Amino acid sequence: MLEPHGRHLLTIIGKTPDPAGIILVAQMPSALAAIDAAILAAEAKQPDEADTVRDKQVPTDTVSLRQRALPLQEMLRRSAEAGKDVVWGA
Repeated sequence: MLEPHGRHLLTIIGKTPDPAGIILVAQMPSALAAIDAAILAAEAKQPDEADTVRDKQVPTDTVSLRQRALPLQEMLRRSAEAGKDVVWGA
């Protein structure tokens, strides 16, 4: 994941995008809920892809927040199931 996208996702879940940090197991359900809410909000702002392509000839190769967030969501789910915090940096 590129840094700007990682920063955006950390901000969505209420974390500061510092070089080091932690997401505690107890924080994971609310982090996942925040990501889901942000995805729904982003998708509500987007016109239907077929309409966009047909009406405006907009390229369809953009990566959605849903796609960008998937690896983090999976990591949070697996970490929560294992009872392990997610830690990054030093």
